Amino acid sequence: MRGAEQRDFLNVVDEVYRGDPKYIRPLDFDVKSRISRSSPFFEHAEATFFVAYRNGRCVGRCSAQIDHEHLRRHKDDAGFFGFFDTVDDPEVAKALLDAARRWLSDRGMKKIRGPFSLNINDESGCLVEGFDTPPMVMMPHHRSYQGELIEKAGLARHKDLFAWKYHTGEVPHRVQKAHDEIDALPEVYSRPVDPRNVGRDVRLVMEVFNDAWGDNWSFVPYTDHELTKMAKDVKLILDPAITRIAYVRGEPAAVALAIPNLNEAIGDLGGRLFPTGAAKLLYRVKVKGIHSARLALLGIRKKFRADRKYAGLSLYLYSKLNDSGRRAGYTWGELSWTYEDNGPVNAGIRVMGGKVYKKYRVYEASLTS
Repeated sequence: MRGAEQRDFLNVVDEVYRGDPKYIRPLDFDVKSRISRSSPFFEHAEATFFVAYRNGRCVGRCSAQIDHEHLRRHKDDAGFFGFFDTVDDPEVAKALLDAARRWLSDRGMKKIRGPFSLNINDESGCLVEGFDTPPMVMMPHHRSYQGELIEKAGLARHKDLFAWKYHTGEVPHRVQKAHDEIDALPEVYSRPVDPRNVGRDVRLVMEVFNDAWGDNWSFVPYTDHELTKMAKDVKLILDPAITRIAYVRGEPAAVALAIPNLNEAIGDLGGRLFPTGAAKLLYRVKVKGIHSARLALLGIRKKFRADRKYAGLSLYLYSKLNDSGRRAGYTWGELSWTYEDNGPVNAGIRVMGGKVYKKYRVYEASLTS
């Protein structure tokens, strides 16, 4: 996808979200890098991209993709759709999703699922609750009608994802107690990600995270090249104050990685860094500062989750990030996302005082009926 079609794919969001004060357009260079054939995602996946027109005007977009690593792990014959943004028109939505259906069916898929832009490691779900607040960095935003359009096109709710809001401050007594008990164990210590060794530490974080989350619904680990790209991206926005790696007897046991919410600084850039956007972004990040963050990764190795002695590791990590994040100037954070049916993780966030403030929905339909 190049030229005018790519421009329409990028710019149609201005039409779809016109008048929505909470929408923040992602930076164009980031979207382009994700859909580029040079992205490491395409080493194990294939995709196509659709744009819809009415009376010569672009009114919607959608992607269809097959992640062969997902198929290898889950063997569910599911293909995905994503980048689903349309005006409030059932015909437009159905035309886009029908095109995605045909493309997936022609390649042997038995189900269509999404939205994922492009897989579960990217923006996931359609926003169905929480339209009154802006999206966090690397999280999607939708109009309130878009979930209904997906359902009218024949897809049904499959699973909900939660985004939690948490304000930094004094942690509850129960959390402090769990923190202190873990902190007192002589075999346990922790440290932030080292900005001088981001590549090494990102791989270490993902090694623990992959072990922790490997059995979860639709989980797909990052490939080696995806980890390399991730390390480069993280290095640009890394704040060690909101990262933590915990060790037990010298073995990485638990990790937490939060990222500054760059959406605070790009809301009026219209997706563009040039000619003046880059200078504005740098000033806002370095001078004004970022005051919110997104906890994107938290995981504990299975062997330590199964040991009651280390049951407080997750609260230990939450407490560490709360304290260091508050000292660094962060006033609140989003913990996102979690599965609606992940009881232990959701319970831990509630203990910290987090509250669900956004819900994202993943839809699915059969391609064989």
